[in-house]
Amino acid sequence: MQISAPVTRSKAGNHNGNHPVFPVGHMVPFVLVTALFFLWGMSNNLTDILVQQFKKSLELSQFSAQLVQTANFFGYFCMAIPAGLVMRRWGYKTGMVMGLLIFGSGMLLFLPAAMRGQYTMFLIALFTVGCGASILETAANPFIAQFGDPMTSEQRLNFSQSFNPPGTVAGVLIGTYFIFSGVEPSLAEIEQMKQAGTYQSYLHGEIMRVVPTYMAFGVVVLLCALVISRIKFPVIQSEHEGEGEDHGNFGNLLRTPAIWIAVVANFCNVGAQISSWSSLIPYMKQYTAVSERTAAHYLTAVLIAMLVGRFISTSLMRYIRPSLMLGVYGIVNAIMMLITVLRPGMIGAWAVVASGFFISIMFPTIFALGLKGLGPNTKLGGSLLVMAVVGGAVFPPISGLIARQTGSLALGYIVPLIGFVGVALFGFYQSTQRTLLSGPAY
Repeated sequence: MQISAPVTRSKAGNHNGNHPVFPVGHMVPFVLVTALFFLWGMSNNLTDILVQQFKKSLELSQFSAQLVQTANFFGYFCMAIPAGLVMRRWGYKTGMVMGLLIFGSGMLLFLPAAMRGQYTMFLIALFTVGCGASILETAANPFIAQFGDPMTSEQRLNFSQSFNPPGTVAGVLIGTYFIFSGVEPSLAEIEQMKQAGTYQSYLHGEIMRVVPTYMAFGVVVLLCALVISRIKFPVIQSEHEGEGEDHGNFGNLLRTPAIWIAVVANFCNVGAQISSWSSLIPYMKQYTAVSERTAAHYLTAVLIAMLVGRFISTSLMRYIRPSLMLGVYGIVNAIMMLITVLRPGMIGAWAVVASGFFISIMFPTIFALGLKGLGPNTKLGGSLLVMAVVGGAVFPPISGLIARQTGSLALGYIVPLIGFVGVALFGFYQSTQRTLLSGPAY
């Protein structure tokens, strides 16, 4: 899992006995890859806006609208292992470029989907976006984790992941002001539009509002693919590229229980995150008098809390074992979800906002802990951890189904509550281990 000496060592770091966080002498590829965390953050949280937009413009139930998340994150499940195999053969850079090309192409598919006005076509486009993002994350996360001193992998990945929340915030704000029209007709107004024959035109206009955002985003992503393809990346020793050495195999991973425990934890983590976020706007619409745009501002607040939590918590990892912090944060978030269930309304909404701070470290910490000690199996292990993102496809429909059957979006928050309990158990379990899987014991 180590980088060649020029990447991981600095004279100052060795002289002081410290472990450098950043790859000395290779900051350009580090910065470029870190920027990718911002991009897929934007994409993943634009889907939270799409849930409400499609529910309105395509007249969907909460369960059907949550299939937006299912389509996106099922792409992660389908492509993670193929992405790991591609990178095992051709390396991280190839994976990043390939992921960006598929990612951007999926976004461009929003134009024909909107012109046809068919929900199925939107789901296909979102599935394509998810496939590209899966390849991208399968490459970028382990690359950053290994791109420096192995003793600081959690800190380094948490730092790069700190640029994911600004992307999520940007995605929600863009969706709030460029996708949401701010027009929310009452039942009486809808009936008047139907009688006047203008209702279908209104719905089509609402559908078309997604096109400019996704077309522009797709072009930006494809340009990033061009830039990455032109930059020279250093070879990471664990890749063994061009050396004819062991590239790892799934047989070894099957005999490594630690990676499978981390996969389950990540499944719970992503499922809990996505189901809590994508339900927030409909939750506030059911229990409060706020508008779509105002509710979207609360989602933005969740992501800002996540951003603050990421930077503060990454600094605290110098003094607190990352796995122990993960366990505590999981318990706190389970409590936040319980408040959301028991106190529907503004109190419950603010509990979801507060949960953002504690969600902050979950994905990168689980990812870094899961990869420790895998050696040549790191790429394949990373693909399994990305595949676990399918939790984001499974949890939201279950939450939506509970809401549809009970008529209560608050009860749907039982689903992310269970997920955060799973994260807490993983964190506390890892904190009791006396192996590399625990991370550095500060």
